Amino acid sequence: MALAEAPGSLGGTTRATGRTRALSLGSVPPPALIFLGIVSVQVGAGLAKHLFERLPPTSVVSIRLLASALVLGFLARRALRTVLRDHSWTSLAVVAGYGISLAGMNFAFYQALARIPLGVAVTIEFLGPLSVAIAGSRRPRDVLWVLLAGAGVVMLARGGGDADLLGIAFALLAAVGWASYILLTAATGRRIPGTTGLALASIIGTLVVLPGGIATGVAAGGGALLDPELLLIGLGVGLLSSVIPYSLELEALRRVPARVFGILMSLEPAVAALVGLVVLGEILTGRQWVAIACVIVACAGATRGQRDPTEAPEA
Repeated sequence: MALAEAPGSLGGTTRATGRTRALSLGSVPPPALIFLGIVSVQVGAGLAKHLFERLPPTSVVSIRLLASALVLGFLARRALRTVLRDHSWTSLAVVAGYGISLAGMNFAFYQALARIPLGVAVTIEFLGPLSVAIAGSRRPRDVLWVLLAGAGVVMLARGGGDADLLGIAFALLAAVGWASYILLTAATGRRIPGTTGLALASIIGTLVVLPGGIATGVAAGGGALLDPELLLIGLGVGLLSSVIPYSLELEALRRVPARVFGILMSLEPAVAALVGLVVLGEILTGRQWVAIACVIVACAGATRGQRDPTEAPEA
């Protein structure tokens, strides 16, 4: 996800401070942080898909969001009280929309994941950030990226046995949710500093999906919802899919331009396909790999053409 750039550096001259700095995220190169974040998200998705054998997707996404909300809410517990007390109803409404988009994006993605391979679902979902990147652009070459991404999705939709149309529809819905999430992330960041907005949005998103998650879980048997092993895996999914990558991406964005960040994030569909192969045994066809490559090139091309706000305008 695209996060607001935040300044920050580590200082100090003592030996203890030096050791702390060496062990901190600040000592890791930004590309490595971004790649680790991508791997973390996709491994989390792979673990979530394993849970579908015992729980419905809605129950799994509820556990994932609940785990994220508990961790982020605990970390931001003091700031949350201040936000609820001091911010306007308009600001809180923006955060509520942020939470609803978070819930909708994850619900749709998990429904897609239950029906199509991980790499295919992530590739289609990536149309969301691509749309945001080229929205309002007047550059003729952006038409090329749109056509290339569209060709990739058409190839996936006509890809044979794995081309579950309902799964593809859910992935497209997840793309819409991701685009909304990006826009509302920026709007929330302008109103509420730090990670507090994300923590509050995670709580709201959990409240949105939790009733459906409980209902579908009970309908499927109910007992699995209280299985300590499944709850522990759900906690791991929440950490891998939200808390860990968010921390890694935030640190990376402190040290690289958003444009570079976006280009590196374009690797996510390929990483998703590889994780799907290793973790889930999902073997994609040559046609599907070509389609994924089309979307990756389109996303990287659209992002590469964006100017950073700090750059001087072209003459």
